[in-house]
Amino acid sequence: MRVDIWLWAVRLFKSRSVAASTLRAGRVRVNGTVAKPATSVAVGDRITWRDPLRERVVVVRELIPKRVGAPIAVKAYEDQSPPVPTREERAAVGLRERGTGRPTKRERREIDKLRGRRR
Repeated sequence: MRVDIWLWAVRLFKSRSVAASTLRAGRVRVNGTVAKPATSVAVGDRITWRDPLRERVVVVRELIPKRVGAPIAVKAYEDQSPPVPTREERAAVGLRERGTGRPTKRERREIDKLRGRRR
């Protein structure tokens, strides 16, 4: 089964086109390898990608070819993602004094490292 269809069918992405564009951008990994929209998934595969707030980690438990309701979709995967950071934790990362201007390249790298982003 295609990974873009599965991600859409279990309601992890709003539409199949959003899932496919995220895959084409190289942001999704299946078992540690960058995946394309047509990459096949099987039961037991580990799918990871970065949400705006956190790293998502999902293990495939069941293959569903069609989009289903949320109660059924939740049974098709095991979510191993870390918890969503609180608003205070998100605000504390990368704060700068007002009026200091744009961050330098070095400061941007440090901010990205704090936020857990790779470049």
